[in-house]
Amino acid sequence: MADKIPDLHATVRAGTGKGAARAARRAGDVPGIVYGGGADPLPINVNFDKLLTRLRKGGFMSTLYNLKVEGHDDVRVICRGVQRHVVKDLPTHIDLMRLKRTTRVKLMIPVNFLNQDTCPGIKKGGVLTVVRPEVELEVLAGDIPEAIDVELAEAQIGDTLSISSVTLPEGAKPTVDRDFVIANIQPPKNAIADDEDAAEEGGEEAAEGGAEEEAAEE
Repeated sequence: MADKIPDLHATVRAGTGKGAARAARRAGDVPGIVYGGGADPLPINVNFDKLLTRLRKGGFMSTLYNLKVEGHDDVRVICRGVQRHVVKDLPTHIDLMRLKRTTRVKLMIPVNFLNQDTCPGIKKGGVLTVVRPEVELEVLAGDIPEAIDVELAEAQIGDTLSISSVTLPEGAKPTVDRDFVIANIQPPKNAIADDEDAAEEGGEEAAEGGAEEEAAEE
C-alpha cells in the first residue's frame, strides 16, 4: 500500500475550448478537467514535463493523487483518461475525477510474481506464462494497492495460479465473479516437442501396423 498520497500540482486554465487548450500546450502545459464529487467541473493545466515523468513511471491511472490548485481546497483525484497525440503518443489532455476516501472505484492493478528465482517449477525448466499482467479490482479510493502479489515459492510445472489463490489487500475484491486464471507454469518447450514427436511416432507405428495386418489378410 502507498504510505502517502502524492501531490499533483495544477493551475486553473483561463477559458475553455480548443483555443485555450492550444494556448496551454504552447506554454508547456497539458490541459485537463476535474469533475465529479458534487462540484462544478474545473478546467486545469498540468506541467507537461512533470506529467510525462509520472506517466513513464507507470501506474498513473491507478494512483490516487492529492490535487493542489491555487485558490482551491486540496482534493483527492484519480485519472480517468489520458488523451495522446496520434503520432507522437504524448499526452494532450487528462481527465481527473474527484473522490472521497470511502468511494469505491474499479481499477486495473498490476500483478507482481514473487520468488521466481526459487520457484521449483521454473528451476526444473518450466516457463511462467502470464495470462493477466493486471487485474481489475474494486477498491477504496483511500486504500489503493500499488500491486497484488502472486506467490511462486511452491509452484510446480503444470500448476495454474488463479485469483482464488491470491491474498488480496483488505477491502479489495475482483470485479469478475468467476475464478479466473492469472498465470501458469508450463512445461519446457523441449519437453512439449518430445511429447509431440512421440505422439507422431506412435501414430506412424499404428498406421504401419495396420498396413501390415491388411497385407497379411490379403
